[in-house]
Amino acid sequence: MGVVIACHGIVNRFGTQVVHDGVDMEVRAGEIFGIVGGSGTGKSVLLRTLLGLQRPTAGTVEIDGRELTGLSRAELGEAKRRYGVTFQHGALWSSLSVADNVILPIAEHYRLPRDVLEELAALKLALVGLPADSGAKFPAQLSGGMIKRAALARALALDPAVLFLDEPTAGLDPISAAAFDRLVLYLQKSLGLTMVMITHDLDTIFRTCNRVGVLVDGKMISGTLEEILRNPHPWLREYFHGERARAAESLHG
Repeated sequence: MGVVIACHGIVNRFGTQVVHDGVDMEVRAGEIFGIVGGSGTGKSVLLRTLLGLQRPTAGTVEIDGRELTGLSRAELGEAKRRYGVTFQHGALWSSLSVADNVILPIAEHYRLPRDVLEELAALKLALVGLPADSGAKFPAQLSGGMIKRAALARALALDPAVLFLDEPTAGLDPISAAAFDRLVLYLQKSLGLTMVMITHDLDTIFRTCNRVGVLVDGKMISGTLEEILRNPHPWLREYFHGERARAAESLHG
């Protein structure tokens, strides 16, 4: 599999605080790559760097062979059409209907009649398993799980090749989280997506991820789950071999 995302020597520094001190990361085509780490390890900072929302102090980020950190604003805007993003709390516009939230990125890039935009939004909402009447509702009228799905529909609005998911199951009950994980796997396989997922949910990690990158000591340790489980680093041993991790590994094999 080819490399879709490549980070080399990423340094993120805020004053005297060094969050990342030479992070290297590769994400291969068609895989689900999970990013984990303790509090303060800079998971959200790394995501912003990958999305081109923040320039690193040093290092490079390449998506599909294009080096993002050197692009102009216009070039970066064009590159962003290649990927979709969901944020932890959905980040839907509360003043817009669910359908209009999905329409917004499409209308930003394409001049299409209103009826066509509505049809496209309905297709995306159906793709993520939302009922037909959900498009007319506002985010405040949705459950937590439905908000996650609506945000996912919006992330898929422009048919991206790469999808970034920020804590996709945070706040969901175990049944809803498992259903969302199944949806992620279905979309990844049926659409051929490459996914990068920030998560602390061990069940989600064991259920969905092909490989995992762990932020620790300002760098990233990455590998398959089997490789991560064998790694002797103390934080990895504590995180992936604790009681909750053993239960998740036993449940998901």
